[in-house]
Amino acid sequence: MTASYDAAAVAALADQPVSWQDKALPPAWWGRTVREILADRPRLSQLPTPLLTLSGPGMEHNLATLARWCAEHGVELAPHGKTTMAPALWAAQLDAGAWAITLANGFQLGVARAFGVRRVMVANAVISPLQLRWIADELAADPAFEVLVWADSVRTVEQLEAARAAHVGADARPLDVLVEMGGAGGRTGARDLKTALAVGEAIAASSTLRLAGVAGYEGAIAHGADEAGLEHVCAYLQTLADVHAALADLYPADIVPVVSAGGSAYFEQVAKVLGPLSASGARVVLRSGAYIAHDDGYYREISPLGSAPRTDGDRLIPSMHGWIRITSQPEPGLAIFDAGKRDLPFDEGMPEPQLLRPRSAGESPTVLSGLTVTKLNDQHGFLRFSADDEPPVVIGDELRVGLSHPCTAFDKWGLIPVIDDPDAADPVVVDLVRTFF
Repeated sequence: MTASYDAAAVAALADQPVSWQDKALPPAWWGRTVREILADRPRLSQLPTPLLTLSGPGMEHNLATLARWCAEHGVELAPHGKTTMAPALWAAQLDAGAWAITLANGFQLGVARAFGVRRVMVANAVISPLQLRWIADELAADPAFEVLVWADSVRTVEQLEAARAAHVGADARPLDVLVEMGGAGGRTGARDLKTALAVGEAIAASSTLRLAGVAGYEGAIAHGADEAGLEHVCAYLQTLADVHAALADLYPADIVPVVSAGGSAYFEQVAKVLGPLSASGARVVLRSGAYIAHDDGYYREISPLGSAPRTDGDRLIPSMHGWIRITSQPEPGLAIFDAGKRDLPFDEGMPEPQLLRPRSAGESPTVLSGLTVTKLNDQHGFLRFSADDEPPVVIGDELRVGLSHPCTAFDKWGLIPVIDDPDAADPVVVDLVRTFF
């Protein structure tokens, strides 16, 4: 069986020296390799704030939990790699049984190819002639490489065909294309069955493309988990099933057609509506990406395996945290800390104060309550509490905060420490994960 990624390339990341370019790391570590640093079993207390960390045990739990859930529900997983853009984490997802890695554009696909990822779904229309020529060259150079792209209009198919026909010969491997179905008020995707069928027919008639299935994104259809929202998601997913059925006679005989949906918010609905298609020969593929880190905000509330689970299985564990330091107390009831929009995600909710790290050796972390982050500037945050009580924090205190939305957390850090226990007084740093944004 062909390896699903280049394990040597991933392992070699540990041999790269760190430097002043890695904002998470102290000057004492500059010039040393990741492998050398980890050999000393460093502690969280050796790292400056602000900081983003990942929980090693939490991520392992989440990887195993969703892999098991997918197996039990008869669906495959192609996690969206744009969430982390971390080849080491992609490798962990593939090792846990992921069928492929999903990405969003040509740059991200280039990162995947640099680390030998063999099967990639680009959940988007790729219409740049430069990128299409490069993809054609990659397919020609590596017979084991597989890539699937999306199209939601006949015009898109014409763009794909024109760029490829001018570059590849008649014997070139075709590019696999999925018909993208959208929904009213959603993002991209054909808006009706007639358009989707026309797209499928155009792909099937192409000399350099191959009709490989149907895809869509239900996360753009709803933003809540109330009954009406879930019904709306299910209705949309049924349109994907309808398009797949309508295209049945156009699929080549030598493929297993892919039917793909499923972000990190509604994957139980995908399994419910689309899962039965597996029995008729389709490959139903989820693209959930945020699950590996989960969070203490949006996904904690809306994930089917979040704080109020909507499906069977273990709950996911919030496995990313911010670490901040109080730098100013300019007025009663207000403390300013050293992290802002350039350090922590804020688009799906403000950071959540959780723990106060020990102020002296031998103490345990203190669970926090009654504190609220109300605003973030570029490099500062505003922490509010009752002005009538004794201040719960003082200048110099270090706090752990929960975060919301992994997709806008990883992109702010080029090297992210992984710790062994985020609840410990001084966790051990067990890994350093490199991202490529």
